[in-house]
Amino acid sequence: MFFASTATPAPDMSPLAQWLGATDPNNFVMAFWIMYVIINALSILVFNLGFARKLPLLKNVVIYAVMFFGNMFITLLALTLPIIESLFIAALVLGVYKLQLRRHKREEANEENG
Repeated sequence: MFFASTATPAPDMSPLAQWLGATDPNNFVMAFWIMYVIINALSILVFNLGFARKLPLLKNVVIYAVMFFGNMFITLLALTLPIIESLFIAALVLGVYKLQLRRHKREEANEENG
C-alpha cells in the first residue's frame, strides 16, 4: 500500500540560490541577504549603463530608494527564477554596447581631427 509523505516538498530554487544554501532553513536568511545585495549592485550597474543622461542628485536618491525597496520583492522572485543571472547578462550586454559606442565616438573624433 502506498502512503503519501506528510512532508511538503521544497520549492525548486534557482541554481544560485541553491549554491548559496537557500534550501537549508538555517541558512535561508543569509542567502536572501546575499542575493539582495547582489541584485542591488547589478540593478545599479544596469541602470547606470542603460540610462543615457545624468540625473540631478535628488532624482538619483529617489530612484535608488525605490530600487532598493522594489529589489526586496525581486529577491523573493530570484529564489526560484534566474533574476540575478539575467541582470548579469544585461549588464554584460550594456557594458559591451557602451564600450563599442565609446570606441566609435573616439574614431569619429579622430577622423574629424585627422
